This record gives sequence, structure tokens and C-alpha cells, in this order.
Amino acid sequence: MSYIRITEDNIDTEHICCAMSNNQSAQKKEWLKDRFKEGLVFYRSTERGKCFIEYMPAEYAWHPLEAPGYMHINCLWVSGSLKGHGYSNDLLNECIRDAETQGKQGLCILSSAKKKGFLADPKYLTYKGFRPADDSDTGIQLWYLPLKDDAAVPRLRECAKHPSVTDPGFVLYYSDQCPFTYYWVPRLIRTAEEYSIPLKVIHIDSRETAQNAPCPVTNFILFRDGRFLSHEIQSEKKFLALAGIRL
Repeated sequence: MSYIRITEDNIDTEHICCAMSNNQSAQKKEWLKDRFKEGLVFYRSTERGKCFIEYMPAEYAWHPLEAPGYMHINCLWVSGSLKGHGYSNDLLNECIRDAETQGKQGLCILSSAKKKGFLADPKYLTYKGFRPADDSDTGIQLWYLPLKDDAAVPRLRECAKHPSVTDPGFVLYYSDQCPFTYYWVPRLIRTAEEYSIPLKVIHIDSRETAQNAPCPVTNFILFRDGRFLSHEIQSEKKFLALAGIRL
């Protein structure tokens, strides 16, 4: 397998692996362009498919972390026919090599005790030497791989450990870091309007907002009457079910 690094010089002509449509790709590419100057790396297979790693210095991560000197992995994703060939190892090894070259303390990544479809597999992380560093009431955990003997253990910010909001009804936070929000969030807004469901939508459009978000995963956060519901992006049907409306 051959790999390519997406940069400012080639991003307009190269595909990214995590978008379903041209519009989603354009949204994600704009987000990436603004992050390259902060040290973000998007490294993928040359073969078309979902096989890539996205990482950046933890100080610039769009998550509420306290991990100075660490490299944060936004996403490590290998799926479909590309699974089972060791490509995850290739991608992670490149990230480790890069982090060591930059003198980083270690790597960190969001996961969980039990596998979730939108997060790195904890079994794989354990196999690669990662271990849990901190967790939240949502079941989301911060995992880390130290690269230095004296590396401090990274932490979640307090705002993310016990997620809650004060607004009544549904409250949705989302960012452009995940291209799937481009497709689903407008549909949830239209559904809420059609069925008169109270829904407040907060677009996380800056690193500062993301780093003070009320949950570890900032791509998609859904609350109802102050209580955390889900990080998983909801379809219209699932959203209506959460609102107690059956079609």
C-alpha cells in the first residue's frame, strides 16, 4: 500500500476519505485548510477508500483536552475491504514517527471502554500500547501512548467530564470537523421545525469553543432537557424517536 499526505498544495485536487459527497468534501477541506498552519496532518492511502489518519498538536485540537506536548489523533479510520491488512499499523506508525521527530510527549486519542462505531477501537489501542488516561460520564475516554518516560498523563477538561446544559428541549452542538454533519444537521433542523420540536443548534466554529465544549467529542453532541443523549449523528427517524414521535 502506498500513502499520500494531503497538504495545502494538493488538497483541492486530492480526495479525502471521510466524505460521502462533493459538498461534504468541500466543507471538510475548508476546515482542514484552516488547520494545516496549526500542524494538522491528513495522511491517507493512495487507494480510494476509507483508510486515513488525521492528527494535530493537542494544544490545537478541537476537543476539551489538557495534553500539552502531545499529538492528538482526531481520527484513525480503516474500513471495508481495506481492513485486516495492517494498514492501521502503517498509519499509526507514521504518526508515531512524526511525533517523535517533533519531540512530542506522546499520542492521545478519544475512545471508550466498549467499542463505539465513531471512535477508535479500544482493543486495537490496547494492543498498540495505549491506555486510558481519563473519562467522562458519557463513557468517552481519553487514551494515551507515552513516548517519553517522564510524560505527564493527559486529561479531559472539567467541562467535558460531567456533560450537561441548562437549556430546555433539545440542544445540539456540532462542528465542521466531521463532514457527515453537513448532511444530517440541516435535516434534523427541518425535522424539528416540521414537528414543532424545541431544538437549539450551536455551531462549534472555533478552537476556543471546541476546547470548552460540554462533552469530549465535539463533532456532534445532543442533549435533551439538560441531559446528555448521544454523540452519534442521528437520522431524522432516530431523532423523532428520541422526541417520542413514531412514524
